[in-house]
Amino acid sequence: MRYNITGRHVEVTEGIRSAIESKFGKLSKYFTEDTEVRVRLGVQKEMQTIEVTIPTKVGLIRAEKSSPDMYMSIDLVQDIIEKQIKKYKSKLIDKKHSVQSFTEYFLNDNSEDKGLDIRIVKTKKFNIKPMDPVEACLQMELLNHNFYVFLNAETNTVNVVYKRHDDTYGMIEPEI
Repeated sequence: MRYNITGRHVEVTEGIRSAIESKFGKLSKYFTEDTEVRVRLGVQKEMQTIEVTIPTKVGLIRAEKSSPDMYMSIDLVQDIIEKQIKKYKSKLIDKKHSVQSFTEYFLNDNSEDKGLDIRIVKTKKFNIKPMDPVEACLQMELLNHNFYVFLNAETNTVNVVYKRHDDTYGMIEPEI
């Protein structure tokens, strides 16, 4: 696996780099050698944050965790990534998706996570009207939701605005 480690308001020391590589090195049995692991470290309000993204041919494996100690954050995010890999495994093998980013160990490991039971219990349909992102944020706040799906009047595409942990807003724009 290849590591791309960057720091935001934090220096990436050799100790942090080796801790990341040893923790995520344990997961290398699941991936091919050319798989890239993107790690972004940051410090904000005395909280040490780590964000890990592993792009695969099927999608992204991503996790983010914050704690007062960077090494604790690394441990926490590694656990989340490992759980996601096990969920991906059962989903990919059951659906016969492309699994080119993963090794034979991933495909043949029999310690599957039996906790993956995704059930959609409610389906909602609604009309969407064209609006700008600011109006969508206002609608989201009026409904007291943490996300809102709308038709962007500027781009004529379906977008999602959402409330972030730091009380700011984000927008998801699909690329087709």
